[in-house]
Amino acid sequence: MLENLRRIKNPLVRSLTAAATTFSVATLTAALIIGLTNAKDKSVYRFGTYSSLLGAGCGAIFGLVYTSKHGEKKSVSKITENQLSQPIFDNKTWKNWRNFIVVSKVKESEEITSFYLMPEDKGEIPNFKPGQFLTIKLDIPGQDKPVIRTYSLSDYPEPCEYYRLSIKREPAPKGLDVPPGVASNFMHDYIHEGSIIPAKPPNGKFVLDVEKDIPAVLISNGVGITPMISMAKAVTRFNPNRSIWFVHGARNGQFHAFRDEVMEISRQNPNLNVHYRYSRPISDDEGKYHSVGYVDAALIKELVRQKAEYFLCGSPAFMQSIMAVLKESGVSESQIFFEYFGKPIKVSSEKQASNITVSDQVEEAEIVFTKSGKTLTWKEGDGSILEFAESNDINPSFSCRVGICGTCMCKIRAGKVNYQEEATAEIDEGSVLICISQPGSSRVVLDV
Repeated sequence: MLENLRRIKNPLVRSLTAAATTFSVATLTAALIIGLTNAKDKSVYRFGTYSSLLGAGCGAIFGLVYTSKHGEKKSVSKITENQLSQPIFDNKTWKNWRNFIVVSKVKESEEITSFYLMPEDKGEIPNFKPGQFLTIKLDIPGQDKPVIRTYSLSDYPEPCEYYRLSIKREPAPKGLDVPPGVASNFMHDYIHEGSIIPAKPPNGKFVLDVEKDIPAVLISNGVGITPMISMAKAVTRFNPNRSIWFVHGARNGQFHAFRDEVMEISRQNPNLNVHYRYSRPISDDEGKYHSVGYVDAALIKELVRQKAEYFLCGSPAFMQSIMAVLKESGVSESQIFFEYFGKPIKVSSEKQASNITVSDQVEEAEIVFTKSGKTLTWKEGDGSILEFAESNDINPSFSCRVGICGTCMCKIRAGKVNYQEEATAEIDEGSVLICISQPGSSRVVLDV
C-alpha cells in the first residue's frame, strides 16, 4: 500500500486515498469486534463509527506526511541513479580527448584502408562540416611520446553515428624523429576491430558551404579523395540542385579508393559530374575511368566552363601546378580552397614574416605557456611546439598543422623560434606559428 501511495503525485489525491484506505480498515475492524462480542449497546456502535472516522482522519494526515517525505527521498534517489547510468558525454560535443572504438576496418585499395570509429562511452557525436578532419593520438611502441596525427573524415553519415578515417600507407622516411608514415603504417598493421583510439572533435577550415549555389569543383589525386567524398555526399543530401564536378586522378583501379561509392552518389544526384583520370590503367579498368593521363589544369578547363569554387586536395606538386594555372586563368584566390597531404612545398624566404628570427638549433629550452600557467622544459626530439604542448595536456587551437592556415598563430613575448618548414600563412607582427616551429632560444614565452 505504501509503495502505491508514493506513486501518486497529487498530494490531495494521495491524502484522500490514504484516508479511504484507513477508513475501510477501521470500519472492518470495528464490525469484526462487534460481531464477535455480539454487543447490543448503542455506545458500541457509536464507538465503531467514531473509530472509522478517526481512522480516516489519521490516515489522511499520515498518508500526506509519509508520502511527501518518502516520495521526495525516492525522487532524489531516482535522479541520482539515472545520472549514474548516463554516458560520460551526455551531449554531442566534447573537449580534448575522447576514446573511440574501431568497429570496422575495410581495405579500400592497395594503399588505403578505412577505419570506422564509434565512441567507447556510447554517447552521441557531433556531425561535422564536409571537409573537416579528426585528430587522433596513437601510442606507438618505440616512440617516447604519443604520436598525434590528423586525417580527413571520408564519409558524411546522417545521422552521424560513426566517423570514418581512410588512411594511406606511407613509407617511413629515415632521419626524422616522428617521420610521416609511422602513424599510417601503425594504423594499417596494428589497429584492428576493437582497438581504442583517442580523438579530438572534428576540426578544420577546409570546408564546403553546402548552402551556396555557385558550382563547386572538387579536384583530388591519391588519398586526397577523402574530404571530397564528404563534400559530395553533403551537397547531394542538402543542396542537390548545386552543380558539382568530382575530378580525381589515380594510377589505376587497384590504387583508386571509393570508385564505386562515388559513382553511386552520382546516380543519386544528376548534378554531380564525375571524371576519373588514370595515369596507368590496366585491362581490368576498362569502362571504369574517363581519360588517361594526369589531372591537370587543362583537364579542369575542358570540363568546367563557368564561374565556380575550386576545392583541391592532394600531393604538393599536384596542388601547386593546378593552383598556378587557375590563378593565371583569372580565378580569384577567394574561390580556391585547398588542403595539402604531406609537407607543404618550400616557398621563398621572403614570404616569411620579418619579425621572425631564425637562430641556431637549441637542444633544450624552457617554454612558458602564459595562458595555461605552465612552464615546461622542451628537449630536442619533442617535436614542434604544438606537439609538445599537446603532449603536456595543453590544447592550443590548430587546423592544418603544416603552416598553411594560421590557426595556431600566437603572440611570442620573449625568445625566438626556428621554423622546420617555411610558413605559407601570413604571420602577424610579434606572432609565431607553433605547428611548424621549435624553440630557437633557451627561453620562449608564448601566449598559449
